[in-house]
Amino acid sequence: MKVESQLAKKIESGEFIVTAEHAPRTTATSSATEAALKALGGKLTAVNMGDNQHGVAMSSLAASAAALKAGVEPVLQMVTRDRNRIALQSDLLGAASLGIKNVLCLSGYHQTLIGCPESANVFDIDSTQFIATTTRMGEQGLLADGTKIDGPFAMLVGAVANPFLKPLELNLLRLQNKIEAGAKFIQTHAVFDLDAFSQWLDAVRQAGLTKKVAILASVLPLESAEDVQKARENHPDFCIPEGVKTGVAACAETIKKLKAMEGVRGIHILSGGKEAMVPELLAAAGL
Repeated sequence: MKVESQLAKKIESGEFIVTAEHAPRTTATSSATEAALKALGGKLTAVNMGDNQHGVAMSSLAASAAALKAGVEPVLQMVTRDRNRIALQSDLLGAASLGIKNVLCLSGYHQTLIGCPESANVFDIDSTQFIATTTRMGEQGLLADGTKIDGPFAMLVGAVANPFLKPLELNLLRLQNKIEAGAKFIQTHAVFDLDAFSQWLDAVRQAGLTKKVAILASVLPLESAEDVQKARENHPDFCIPEGVKTGVAACAETIKKLKAMEGVRGIHILSGGKEAMVPELLAAAGL
């Protein structure tokens, strides 16, 4: 079925896309999510709702429902770390029934990296298999075991790519597999090294993949040396170089350079919990 989300329409039309993220808090009320969405402003195409990124928090599904209520288009994030294929498909059906139309399929950080080392991981299927399962649900109306879905199911499927993963050949193969499985948009890991990102993007473009999927380059605004250290600890795979510039102006300059690169279809802002910074960053970047 055709997905009628704002994000899907912008991908189809070729418009430049700007998304951001909200990391739900460890709370049993929606007030923090509502405040964060208000702080993000109303100029975004969609907002990702994190899925227990840094430990136990309000579910992405509940936060996405709160976003819909607030008039904000959510991107439901789902990690395979915490759910088997039964729970994944069940949550997708529930999301569709609520009117959620976008999903980002991820494996998720290992539980030892989010402060929950005593938890058992699941990883019944990986993120690429999850993409394929979700795509089948939308295109064929069938669950993984062939069970027919009652009622319409339409979900725009997205995935994540790490431009700095080596070797490059394996990196491209992983990306191609996700696209072939049904991913329609890719949000990258945060970009700090523009030269390394440009090399990856050139290879992606030469492989013809930028014609098959919308690449959204991610940025993470850092305000201080403390933020840099915290980002390194929380995201060891972000490849943050020494001497990285901090502040809104530096991040805005990165956005401008990314926007000018052939093959970049949009920007994804990793707010790091500082949603109030996003409107200022958009203004400084001319977005």
